[in-house]
Amino acid sequence: MKKVALLFIAGSGLLFACSRVPITGRSQLNLIPESQMQSMAVQEYQSFLSQNKAISPNSSKDAEMVQRVGGRIARAVTTYMNQKGLGNDIASYKWEFNLVNDKAVNAWCMPGGKVVVYTGLLPVTQNETALAVVMGHEIAHAIARHGNERMSQGLVAQGIQIAGAVALNKNPQAQNVFMQAVGVGGPLGLMAYGRQNELEADHLGVIFMAMAGYNPQEAIPFWQRMASAGGGQKPPELLSTHPSDEKRIQQLQNLMPEAMKYYATQK
Repeated sequence: MKKVALLFIAGSGLLFACSRVPITGRSQLNLIPESQMQSMAVQEYQSFLSQNKAISPNSSKDAEMVQRVGGRIARAVTTYMNQKGLGNDIASYKWEFNLVNDKAVNAWCMPGGKVVVYTGLLPVTQNETALAVVMGHEIAHAIARHGNERMSQGLVAQGIQIAGAVALNKNPQAQNVFMQAVGVGGPLGLMAYGRQNELEADHLGVIFMAMAGYNPQEAIPFWQRMASAGGGQKPPELLSTHPSDEKRIQQLQNLMPEAMKYYATQK
């Protein structure tokens, strides 16, 4: 089961919860009940889709591919989490995978498993396996609860006091921190994750795609294409808060033996 340590900080009104990220084992701060993170995420996700219509998989092979790849990875991750006794951590996730018509080279995943891919990303992915690289990375953000971690850090940094089951969506300050944590207020896909979160999502992502039967070796040429996608100008939104190209690719190369072990079991 997930190891959780609770510590009440007197006078702060905050209940600190330290949990561990699957696979990496990194300890992280998660203050927010996952049910509230998902409730706020669904609200923002529905607002986004009301303004950006999802492309029907019945009329688009690309939209069908997004749903197929996402579903395949989600099923593999669910199997893994159940095998590790962590199934309850994602039992409430309601996975959705949508393609929207937008030229931005971007994709994102809200807490609870709401994934959106922009059509502008597809000329860079070029194939289904490279799309799995991106979707594995975004799904990893949800599995690792990076949104909760970033929001928790924001609450602490701003000294916002919450207690137990207080409804965060009724707290204007906390709601603003949530919107910043998941990138709402700027381009929605511009997730405010730090470089540590991004490298961790790379790590989990290549393993998740390998679990789903996609060759993780495709991650290296894909991120090389992403590195050059900006044409020497502003990098794509997906890369705006990411580690340097060199650091990312070096880590992926180091991770390949581990990822390929998972891939070998699917062949």
